[in-house]
Amino acid sequence: MRVLFTVNPGTTIFNHLVPLAWALRTAGHEVRVASQPLFADEITRSGLTAVGVGRNLGIKRLLVAQGATEDTIQESRRGLPQPYCVAEDPDSLDWEESMMAWHYNVEHAKYETVAITAGLVEFARHWQPDLVIWEPFTPAGPIVAKACGAAHGRLIYGVDVFGLSRQHYLRLQAEQEPEHRGDPLADWLGGYARKYGGEYTEDMVTGQFTIDHMPASLQVEADGLDYRRMQYIPYGGPAVVPAWLQKPAQRPRVAITMGISATQFFGGYNIPFTDVLDSLADLDVEIVATVAESEQHKLGKTPDNARIVDYAPLHALASTCSAIIHHAGAATLATVARHPIPHLSLHYHWDQPFLAKLLTQHGAGLDIHTTEVTGDNVRASLLRLLNEPRFTQRATDLRDEMFALPSPNELVHQLEELTTKHRTR
Repeated sequence: MRVLFTVNPGTTIFNHLVPLAWALRTAGHEVRVASQPLFADEITRSGLTAVGVGRNLGIKRLLVAQGATEDTIQESRRGLPQPYCVAEDPDSLDWEESMMAWHYNVEHAKYETVAITAGLVEFARHWQPDLVIWEPFTPAGPIVAKACGAAHGRLIYGVDVFGLSRQHYLRLQAEQEPEHRGDPLADWLGGYARKYGGEYTEDMVTGQFTIDHMPASLQVEADGLDYRRMQYIPYGGPAVVPAWLQKPAQRPRVAITMGISATQFFGGYNIPFTDVLDSLADLDVEIVATVAESEQHKLGKTPDNARIVDYAPLHALASTCSAIIHHAGAATLATVARHPIPHLSLHYHWDQPFLAKLLTQHGAGLDIHTTEVTGDNVRASLLRLLNEPRFTQRATDLRDEMFALPSPNELVHQLEELTTKHRTR
C-alpha cells in the first residue's frame, strides 16, 4: 500500500515519525513524507522520500502563529497553553472559555493549513495514498485523507492533550442548549471537507485511530478513541558516538539535558545551570551536561567532575548512566525510559509537567518545576535517586513495560488491517 506522512517542519516532531515510516518501508510499502519545501533536506537525511508542498513558513513562524511564544506561554494558565491546561486539569475551562480557546486554536491552525493544503491535496489525488498518518500540528493530514478517500490516523508524541481537550469540549457542548452549541473546529474542518467533496466527521480532529508510543503508565487516554500502542524507538538524526562515550564510565555517570527547543525557540535555558553544576561538584559522580555552544559561555568555570558537550546521542549515552536529569520532553523521557535509570524531571511547559508528574507517580523518578529549581534541591533529589533502590526498581519496571509494547515493525500488520477497514475508495 501507499502511505503518506504529513508533518510540520519541526525536527523534534519529525523524528517521532521516522521509525514507523521505515518499518512500513521495510515491510514493502511505498512511503512519502510531505511537508513544506524547506524541510525536504531534513526528511531525506533520514533516508525517506520527501514531498515539498505549498509555501515555506518555517517552524518558528508557525510557533508564533500558534501562540507558542515565550510571552504567551507565561501568560497562559499555569504556563500551559490550551489544550495543555485542559489535559492537566479537565475542569480548568468552562464553556465560554473553551469556545474562546477553540476559536483561538482554529485561527492559528489556519496559518499552517492554508500554506500547504491545496498542494497536498493535488499531490494526494495524483499519488492516491491508501493511508495518511499525520501528527497533531498538521490538520492538513485528515483534510487530505478525506479528499482522496484514504484511511488516516494520528501519531501522537507525549500526552494526548488534543484528544483529552476535544473530549472535554464535546462534554461541555452536550450540556448546552442546542442553539448555543457552537463548534468552531468542526465548522472550519467541515468547510475544507465540503470543498473537496466530503462532509465533516469527528475523526478529522482525532483520527480514525491514534498511534501512541508512550506506555500506559505515562499516558491518559481520551474516551472512545481507538489507541494503538507502539514501542518508542529513539531517532535523533545522524549521530556519531564520541570517543569518551566508547569507554566505560569510571564513576556513576549522571547526564543533564534540557532539550534543543529551549535554545532554538525560547531564548535559552530556564534553570540556573551554573548553580546546579556547582551543587554537584563534590559528588563522586561524572556529570555529562549537553549545553548548546551558544550557551556554554554563560557557565563560567565548570567543576572538575563535569563534562560539557554540545551534543551526544542520548540513546547511546543513556545506557551508561546511573541517573538522568532532563526537561521531561516526550522524546527525551521515552528514550531514557528504555533503560533501568531513574529520572529527575525539571519541567516547565507544554506537556512536560503532565509527563513529569506521571513519571513521579509511577515511582521511576522525581520532578521539580523549573521556577522552583535550585542547586540545593537538584542535589538532594539526585542523591535520593542514586541512593534509594526503589527508584531504579520502578525505572526497571517502566523499561519492561516499554519493551512489552509492539515494535514499529509489529504494528505494521495492524495498520494494514486498519487501512482496509477505513479506506473509502
